[in-house]
Amino acid sequence: MTRKTKLLLALAVAVLVFLGGWAGGTLAAPGRTASAEPAPASSPSAVADPGAPECGDGAKALTHRFPAGSSWTMCWSVDPQQGLTLTKVGYTAPGQKTLPVVQEISLSQLEVPYDTGVRTTKDITEHGFGGRNMKTLGSAECAGTRIAAVLPDFGTGAVGGSETREVLCTEEVDAGLGRRSEYTGSPVAQRGRSFEISTLSVVGWYEYLSLYSFGEDGSITPRLGATGDLSPADYSHDAEHGSPVGPGTAEAATSHNHNAVWRIHWGLPGSQSVQEYNADFTGQRGKDAAIVNGTFTPLATETQRLRDDRRWWRVLGGARNPDGHQVSYRIQLDQSDGYTPHSHGDHAGQTGPGSGDAAFGYDVAFTQFKDCERYATQNLSAGCPSSGIPQFVSGEKLDDVVSWVAVSYHHVPRDEDQSPMDVHWQGFSLQPRDAFSQNPLTPPERSTVNGKPAAK
Repeated sequence: MTRKTKLLLALAVAVLVFLGGWAGGTLAAPGRTASAEPAPASSPSAVADPGAPECGDGAKALTHRFPAGSSWTMCWSVDPQQGLTLTKVGYTAPGQKTLPVVQEISLSQLEVPYDTGVRTTKDITEHGFGGRNMKTLGSAECAGTRIAAVLPDFGTGAVGGSETREVLCTEEVDAGLGRRSEYTGSPVAQRGRSFEISTLSVVGWYEYLSLYSFGEDGSITPRLGATGDLSPADYSHDAEHGSPVGPGTAEAATSHNHNAVWRIHWGLPGSQSVQEYNADFTGQRGKDAAIVNGTFTPLATETQRLRDDRRWWRVLGGARNPDGHQVSYRIQLDQSDGYTPHSHGDHAGQTGPGSGDAAFGYDVAFTQFKDCERYATQNLSAGCPSSGIPQFVSGEKLDDVVSWVAVSYHHVPRDEDQSPMDVHWQGFSLQPRDAFSQNPLTPPERSTVNGKPAAK
């Protein structure tokens, strides 16, 4: 074989390998556009694709498969108020059936109260993240695949018109080291992958990224990013209410909170339930450390709950994994500055979560599903008797669970916020807990490690 023939053969093999690797996941070129329903990618090691869900109501199907063989399916749409809305979200682990996880998830409110007490914007219910407020994406806003949707043409004088614009960004990203172990003496290390979808909405001087990250391990991480500019209408002479961002100290840009609340209507099969986990010191000590006791407590009826050290919650479905453990998802809160809604009259803000009063403040609330209960405050649903979370929580038994997750970011302006300001993020994660008998991405050589491992 001549050297030229060898080079041509090597080049052909390299092209085939590249194409095969590209087909294993949606690794889109920067700025690439796509149709609203991209065809699912294939992978030799993956199970048969579960197929795109039937969406209806103008929603579009979205399917993504990772090179490791796991995949996500969902429907997406743009609500005029809530913006990006996801429904029928399901996760498929390699070689297993699809697990319905979430029936619907979206932002249900974003309040921005200023520390002076003069103004609170309610960006979801009074302005909306959809329509003309949802912006067309370019290569700077989206390094992945841009997908178009038909949006109402609000704000241009047109009546009943619409526009087709690229507003959804999808991208598979490297999430860093996913898992590693040297147990048994042969190291196993795997990079993590995430499928991210996002939109950009502009309300006033702020610009918001609504982003959902779907992990190849079955996790979901909703996040809200804020960029744009500081409001020129919100400056104060009182340094206790903000900080100067220009020459001298004459006027301070007013500090404020970004109070975001997500609504999650769970889709886990069977009758659903909720548990709260708490762990605390017992006052006793073992040989090397203090003794800590942890317990799961059922939350059988609608309730509002506050975050605390070593406290978290899980929503359980009716099924069990092969180990006999009940399938569930854990709500894991990130950093939050404490949420107090500002739309419930004179009492709002007088007593906050720091004093233990959950009547007008919560980090997570659980309610029984009612279709009209869609907004955490100023509920806009026609004919719904309830206006927000305190009214939604009426003591009903939980078996079709809606979680309301509130994450607050107290923004104290700095010189570097001008202009435009760097994106600051707030959010939380939903993690599978006992949804599988092992990590769904367990490599074959570790498939026997289930339960107490043998001593080295």
